Amino acid sequence: MLSATTITLLEKAATDNGFDLELEHTADWLSFGSSQTSTDIWLTVREDPRVLAALSRPDVLDGLPGIGSTSTDPLPSGAAGALAVDDIAALHAVLRRAFHLSRTLPDALLHVFETETANLPRTTEAERLVVQRVGQDIFRRGLLEYWDGRCAITGLDVPELLRASHIKPWADCDADAERLDVFNGLLLAHIWTRRSMLGSLLSGRMGLWSFRTLSWQVPDQRLGWMSGLASRPCTTPTSGTCLGIGPVYSAPVGPQPLDAEAAGRQGGRARTGGCAVA
Repeated sequence: MLSATTITLLEKAATDNGFDLELEHTADWLSFGSSQTSTDIWLTVREDPRVLAALSRPDVLDGLPGIGSTSTDPLPSGAAGALAVDDIAALHAVLRRAFHLSRTLPDALLHVFETETANLPRTTEAERLVVQRVGQDIFRRGLLEYWDGRCAITGLDVPELLRASHIKPWADCDADAERLDVFNGLLLAHIWTRRSMLGSLLSGRMGLWSFRTLSWQVPDQRLGWMSGLASRPCTTPTSGTCLGIGPVYSAPVGPQPLDAEAAGRQGGRARTGGCAVA
C-alpha cells in the first residue's frame, strides 16, 4: 500500500511532466494519461526501494536507453514494459523524456500537421507554400522537443541559434510522413547547417551517426570527447580540434566589435554560442 506522501510525489511527477489526466488505478499502480499524447503511464514504489514507471508504448520505451533499468515486476494491464529508477528525481527525468518522445516519434508530428492543415487550401503555389511553412514549423518544434532544446553536436541551448535541418530535403521526400519524421532531421547550431559541414558530418568523415540508436560511433580516438552526445550535453573544449574542422576557441555570444588588427587575427571565424570554429 502506497503512503499518502508517496502518492503525492508520484502524482506531482506525472503532472509536472505532461501526464495530466488521472486514470483508474490498478492495485498499487497509479495510472495517468496525457491530454497532449497517446501514451499512458503507471507508477509505483517498491520496498527495495525502487520507483517503477510502466509505459503503454513500446516505441517510447525503446527510446529510453540508459535511463534506469528494465523491470521484471508484473506489469499492469495495458503496459508494454517498465523501467526501474532509484528515486523520484530520476523518475522526473524518465517521464519528461517519455513525454517528449511520445510527442515527436514517427507519425506524431504527421498527425499534428494533418490537423493544422486540414482546412487550408492547396490549389495555388502560394497556398501550397503556406502549407509547407506550417509543416516546417511543426518539424522545428518537434526537433526542439526531441533534442530537449539543444544542438545535437555542441549542446548549444539558445533556440534562436538552432536550426531544424532535414537530412533528406523536404522537396525530395516521398510523403509528408517522411518530411515530418524526427529521424530525418537534426537540431543544429546554425554554423553546422552549412552545406559543406553538414555533408562532412553525414558522410562519415567526422564520425558515423546512428540515427535509430541516437549515438555516435566515432572511428578516431581524437574525437572521443564527442561520444555520447545524444544522452548528455556536450562540453565544448577550449582548445584543440573540433571534429577535424579546425581549432575551437572561447568566444562571447553575439557579434563583437573588432579593430583591423583583431579582425586579421580572427581570420574570418564563424561564431556560434560559446565557441568559434575556424
